[in-house]
Amino acid sequence: MVDDILTMSGITKTFPGVKALEDVSLSVRRGEIHAICGENGAGKSTLMKVLSGVYPHGSYEGEIRFDGEPCRFAGIRDSEARGIVIIHQELALCPQLSIAENIFLGNEQAKRGVVDWNRTNHEAGRLLERVGLPANPVTPIADLGVGKQQLVEIAKALSKRVRLLILDEPTAALNDEDSAHLLDLIRGLRDEGITSVIISHKLNEVLAVADTISILRDGRMIETLDPSTGGVTEERIISGMVGRDLEHRYPPREPEIGSEVLRIEDWTVHSPSQPDRPVVSGANLRLRRGEIVGLAGLMGAGRTELAMSVFGRSYGTGASGRLYKDGKAIEARSVGAAIRHGLAYATEDRKRYGLNLIQNIKLNVASAGLSRLARLGWVHDHREYQVAEEYRTSMNIKAPDVLAVTGKLSGGNQQKVVLAKWIFTDPDVLILDEPTRGIDVGAKYEIYSIINRLAAEGKAILLISSELPELLGMCDRIYTMAAGRITGEVDRADATQERLMHHMTMDLTTNGANGADTANPSDTANPVDTITKEQAG
Repeated sequence: MVDDILTMSGITKTFPGVKALEDVSLSVRRGEIHAICGENGAGKSTLMKVLSGVYPHGSYEGEIRFDGEPCRFAGIRDSEARGIVIIHQELALCPQLSIAENIFLGNEQAKRGVVDWNRTNHEAGRLLERVGLPANPVTPIADLGVGKQQLVEIAKALSKRVRLLILDEPTAALNDEDSAHLLDLIRGLRDEGITSVIISHKLNEVLAVADTISILRDGRMIETLDPSTGGVTEERIISGMVGRDLEHRYPPREPEIGSEVLRIEDWTVHSPSQPDRPVVSGANLRLRRGEIVGLAGLMGAGRTELAMSVFGRSYGTGASGRLYKDGKAIEARSVGAAIRHGLAYATEDRKRYGLNLIQNIKLNVASAGLSRLARLGWVHDHREYQVAEEYRTSMNIKAPDVLAVTGKLSGGNQQKVVLAKWIFTDPDVLILDEPTRGIDVGAKYEIYSIINRLAAEGKAILLISSELPELLGMCDRIYTMAAGRITGEVDRADATQERLMHHMTMDLTTNGANGADTANPSDTANPVDTITKEQAG
């Protein structure tokens, strides 16, 4: 008999007007890594919230058995007491507190009501060593990058004597190096006998680490796959997720490239926290109508900093350089001025900067282009509703109407709202920063189709992405960045992952940017230190 540490039977969870889960059953073997895949809105996170007590017993139908015993969790404390710990995609750490304080928050190492700080820091250090994080336990969380914060979350779980660890999109915001380290850690925990359940859209990582893969679609369990039997590929998983085969990951497109619409010359920006440190140095780019141009670089290369500073100087200090729109010099010293000049920027962090999550779709779509709806200072409410409804329909935003709260939409539908907001401003240049981060393959395809449609309408697209296959599949040209400088410009026909990676890892102190296809051949001196986005502010 298979030794199952967890069985969930007949789980049904209903929200007002929506059945999120319908008769879902799941079995997880002791000591395995079990991946759960599905499109946004398939019910993955809801199922794990049922398991962990976020949705307490009585708010759903069905049965949970852990170690053979029935469980009726009234909250997270109940599930954690049994050794079930969930780490959400949005990390639940307090940035002002130290690593040690975060690890033992709510589980303080105290004697007679007084925290024993020596014991707290000692135990935290032991846990940090266990997860492979060489950091001082008294270091504030705010000083750590996202990858290290993820390790702190796992250390926190280990402090609770975790037996079943649930990780919701654990590598969504991590670079390749941090992702690899985290997956190695999860394998190590498996060797120690700790069972893990992983929710992930990164199917290559799922295949690399999972012992079992379960697929949810539209709130139902479709199938469970065993990768060890062979024949389980990314295409096979996608077919189960979307209910059909995707013949191509990227929709076909015949580009019609026109005249130059935006040129960036000798663009330099300094860190807001360290004004003497350049984070972008001497960058030169050009975008043409109907063209999709990629911007590749490792974490801290300066891609987002470049994009935000060009878009109304919304990042950094001491920006210098020149912007040309349709051959004429422009000044875009504020976001409003950038919008008036036909620029738009869809941020990589849609939840924090891109959307008002407590407001409805209508208000979010209209927010960047209210002047187009106003007359004599008053917004025309009926027209605002009409515009939002047009975008809800044309972009296939899955919501009952435009009065639905944006924060309750899936990640892919939230991203469509972000795009709708900026498309409504009728820009000539649209900068898309990680537009498909954290969304499933089906939603990605829809986003790609929207991008292609915008290019066909004559928009110039700057696509920033950490996924090289995405850039290779979508872009007509690709720029690369390293340490704040443009290090290469590669046409689609010549682009390979190896070539892009070569430019992305170029050592500017010795090589400069002297490759045959570089955009800034003279930029060989004064390299800037690589910084993370967390350090950049």
